[in-house]
Amino acid sequence: MRTFKRSSVCTGVIVGGLCIALALTAAGCAKRPALALAAAPAPTVAQAAPPPTPPAPTPPPAAAAPPVAAPEPVVTARAAAPPSEYGANEALKRIHFDFDKSEIRKVDAPVLDAGARWLKDNPTHLVLVEGHCDPRGTNEYNMALGERRARAAMSYLVAQGISAGRFTLVSYGEERPLCNDETETCWATNRRAMFLTRPQ
Repeated sequence: MRTFKRSSVCTGVIVGGLCIALALTAAGCAKRPALALAAAPAPTVAQAAPPPTPPAPTPPPAAAAPPVAAPEPVVTARAAAPPSEYGANEALKRIHFDFDKSEIRKVDAPVLDAGARWLKDNPTHLVLVEGHCDPRGTNEYNMALGERRARAAMSYLVAQGISAGRFTLVSYGEERPLCNDETETCWATNRRAMFLTRPQ
């Protein structure tokens, strides 16, 4: 009987110890509430600023370049004396032009050749070349056309050996007609270049 009681007590002690151990284990493993974890952003590595570029060395002051002379202007006509200081010259005949043209006509080349000979024989005379037009076209257009005609006449004479420095050009456009009829014959008379001279 005693033996039986001892084994029951031992068994009870063992079972009780186990129960306590289990109870403690269960209590220690109680489920904890879940925590919401925010993901932390990945750490950013601050990029080091590039080292400042050292300033370019200041070049030593260069020696001042010698001034460059401006190119000589090409003289195509003299600084004009007033046209009133020039007078008609029978040795220099006027020439005429086709409608809306400024080219020298073949028929007028001998007239200019004779004028070039006189100018070579009289080198102290300056020349005013007048360009004229008929009334067709605007005033602005005819002023430009008259200038082209005067320049064409001067260029022909310069090509014959007359110095460009002896010439002054003026355009009157349609403002000084020789004839006022509205006919082709009259208009052809007005399309002209005229030559006036003055001694130097």
